[in-house]
Amino acid sequence: MNTTVLRKTRPAAGAASAPPAALPGRRAGHTVGRALMYVFLAVLAVLILLPFGWMASSSVKADRDVFTVPIQWIPKSYHWQNFTDIWTQIPLATYLENSVLLSVVITFLQVLTGSFAAYGFAKMRFPGRDALFMGYIATIAVPWQAYMVPQYIIMQKLGLVNTRWSLILIQAFGAFGVFLMRQFYLTIPDEISEAARLDGLSEYGIWARIMLPLSKPALASLALLTFVNTWNDYMGPFIYLTDNNLWTVQIGLRSFIGQYDAQYAMIMAGSVISVVPILVIFLLGQRYFVRGIATTGMKG
Repeated sequence: MNTTVLRKTRPAAGAASAPPAALPGRRAGHTVGRALMYVFLAVLAVLILLPFGWMASSSVKADRDVFTVPIQWIPKSYHWQNFTDIWTQIPLATYLENSVLLSVVITFLQVLTGSFAAYGFAKMRFPGRDALFMGYIATIAVPWQAYMVPQYIIMQKLGLVNTRWSLILIQAFGAFGVFLMRQFYLTIPDEISEAARLDGLSEYGIWARIMLPLSKPALASLALLTFVNTWNDYMGPFIYLTDNNLWTVQIGLRSFIGQYDAQYAMIMAGSVISVVPILVIFLLGQRYFVRGIATTGMKG
């Protein structure tokens, strides 16, 4: 009798065991934690976007309404003509053309030189490679103001001041780009490049035909960061470009700042226009950019 009762109460061999009592509590805690994280990220995103919202709102206001206290997030009257008047008050098309030209050329050169140098530091072996790399990367910690004057003197001696070549040459190389690309190249197995060498492919061929196609996310990340940095650069064009026909959009917006007053609404309208190219480029390369940042530095 007792044996029969024990057999009836014992679970079958293949039956699933009951979940532990603490499992629902863990799931609830995990859900609450994720909800709090989403709330925190949403609040952080709103705080980051707040200045952009104020800039967009101020771009369609009158000058007297830009710095009202308290802030008028919704304008009393919309001055959409700010976006048309700005093209006639300053040569904005010329400024945008100069910004696009400098940003595209400098971005291309930094991606080219950064990826090429990073390949040597990551996949080639030569004496003093690591020491040279550390010394090169250490230049990131040196502020530009420390060598700004000697750099200007060099460009002046070469006769490149007030030309686009001055900005192109001083920004065509970047230690950050070398570091970013090298970290990504380290995730690519060395067996691939070694097999290519055995097949008779040169180092230039390995870099161009193997490394570059495999590093599209890192290349997109470097290109986007370089483009944004060059587009927003103010001090470089301010120091080296004195001709109005060579000014970038960041320097051109200074035209609305006078000795005693400033047209802040027009400045905000020009700032909104200048943000559009960066926004478009980021949206087009967002997938590669996020993947490149996420995978860089992960040793495969």
